[in-house]
Amino acid sequence: MAKIFSIEQSFGLTRMAEQDYNDLLKRAREGLPEKVIAHERFKIPDADVFIEGKTTVLRNFEDISNAIDREPQQVLAYLLRELGTAGTIDGRRAVFKGRVSPTQIEDRISGYVETYVLCSECKRPDTRIVKEERITILECDACGAHRPVEVRKGSGPVQEKALEEGKVYEVTIQDIGRRGDGIAKVDKYTIFVPGTAKGTTVKIEIEKISGSVAFAHIVRE
Repeated sequence: MAKIFSIEQSFGLTRMAEQDYNDLLKRAREGLPEKVIAHERFKIPDADVFIEGKTTVLRNFEDISNAIDREPQQVLAYLLRELGTAGTIDGRRAVFKGRVSPTQIEDRISGYVETYVLCSECKRPDTRIVKEERITILECDACGAHRPVEVRKGSGPVQEKALEEGKVYEVTIQDIGRRGDGIAKVDKYTIFVPGTAKGTTVKIEIEKISGSVAFAHIVRE
């Protein structure tokens, strides 16, 4: 004779199954490394960048290095290579030679995180860098993935997007031409801007582009 369950018995079995699932989930969570749990809300601080004379300062460099759990010297070496400039660590700050925009620095930090921090399988930051002979390996404590680090090659110095007529850009006047016009450089372009002084940073609108030479005027705010 088939066994017939009452509504109460069926409900009780469902509750038991849910309890078993919750117990399994709790035990699995307790078995995770503390590092994995700590990074559940992984967030990288926004780059706090300002220009100081002829240098660019990343004021919260140490905070960013701590957030991604990587050695500051390794992070700096990557940024310098990608930005194509020189620089040093100054206390909690990183100082770069020349003028570098916040967007450029944030893009390179994102590139570092993608290459040296995030797991390619589960996309979590719960990883560590190990060396196997001469190969750099990224090991994930969350899912157990194990992969060689693929470093981008040939990125070289900072490259700006191509200029467009009618667009507004922020540039630094690097020199003065024979006719007194300020001269700025963006990627392959030499830009002539009347009424500007050497060393100033201004917003300009591109009027005309001819080959690698562009003409612009200051945007008054």
